[in-house]
Amino acid sequence: MVVLVLGGGVGGIGYFGYQFYQDRFGSAPDFAGDGNGQQVTVTIPKGALGYAIGQVLKEEGVVKSVDAFVAAQQSNPRGKTIQDGVYTLEKEMSAASAVELMLSPKSRNNLIIAEGWRNARVYELIDKRLEVEAGTTAEVAEQDWEKLGLPDWAQDRENVKDPLEGFLFPSSYGVSKGQKPEDVLKKMVERAAATYEELNYVEKAESLGLEGPWELVTVASLVQAEGKTHDDFRKMSEVVYNRLKPTNTETNQLLQFDSTFNYLKGESNIDISESEINSNTDPYNTYTNKGLPPGPIGNPGEEALKAALNPTKDGWIYFVATDGVSKTEFAKTHDDFLKLKEKFNAS
Repeated sequence: MVVLVLGGGVGGIGYFGYQFYQDRFGSAPDFAGDGNGQQVTVTIPKGALGYAIGQVLKEEGVVKSVDAFVAAQQSNPRGKTIQDGVYTLEKEMSAASAVELMLSPKSRNNLIIAEGWRNARVYELIDKRLEVEAGTTAEVAEQDWEKLGLPDWAQDRENVKDPLEGFLFPSSYGVSKGQKPEDVLKKMVERAAATYEELNYVEKAESLGLEGPWELVTVASLVQAEGKTHDDFRKMSEVVYNRLKPTNTETNQLLQFDSTFNYLKGESNIDISESEINSNTDPYNTYTNKGLPPGPIGNPGEEALKAALNPTKDGWIYFVATDGVSKTEFAKTHDDFLKLKEKFNAS
C-alpha cells in the first residue's frame, strides 16, 4: 500500500511537472497542414495586434491556440504587416499556414463596396459573388431586413424605400460561393452599426439640430452623393445644414438636390428638366418636399460620416459641379450661384 501511494504521488508530481514544463517551455498546441478545406470568413478589427488576432482566429476554429499563432507571426519576417480587414481562411490550419495565407492577396480576394454605392448595386454584386440567381439578395433584404442587425433607431422608418440603405458599409468583405446572402448582409450591417456607434452618432445628432442618428446618416449620404471629392465634404455638409434651417429664406428649407431625385428614379442623371422635377411629389424629391428625404440615398464612407459631424462654418448655401465631373464650387449668395451656373452651362 505504501508503495502504491508513493507511486501515485510520484506519478501526480510527474504529470503536473510535465504540464508546468509544457506551459512554460513546450510548443503551443497547433494544427498540422493547410486546413481542412472548410472556408471561413474572419474579420480582424482595426488596431488588433498579434494576440488579439490570434484570439479571433482561435474562436473561428482557424488555429488551435493563440500562442501558436503569435509564435508563427513573430517567426515570419513579414508577420507584423498583417492588417485589419476581412480574410477568407480555412478551419484547422497550422499557425504558420494561417500567417502565410493572411499575408497573401489570395486571402483577401474580397468584395469591395465603394463609398456611396446604393444598395441595389451591392445586392447585384453579392448575387454574382455567391453565384446565386439574380435578385436573390435583394429579396432577402426586402423580406428579412428586421433580422439583419439594424440598431433600434433604424427600425420602422416611414416612407423608406429600402430599410438597409445606408447600412451596407463601404469596405472589403470576404464573400464566396456557398455563403448565404443574409450572412453577408449581416456582416455589412454590423460594420455600419459599429461605425455609427464609434462616431457617437446617437449623442451628436441632437447637437446638430437633427431628430436622431437616422437623420445624421441621411445627411452623410447626401454629402457623399453630392460631393465630388473628400475636400468638398465639409462644405457640402454645411450646405445641407444651412438649407435645413427655419431661417433659410434662400431655398425655404428645400434642399433641391438632384441626387435624391436620381435615387427615387434609380438613375444617375445630372441634367434633369424642371418640369419633370416639379411634377413629382415623391417624399425623396427634395425639390417638392422640404427637409431631408425619408432616409439615406446610398452608403456613406467614413470621410462623409465625419464631415456630417463637422461642417464648415463659412456660410455656404449653394454649390455647382462646374465641370460636371470632379470639380465642385460653392457660393454664399444667389448671385454668385448664378455665375457658377453659367460656368457649368459653358462647360
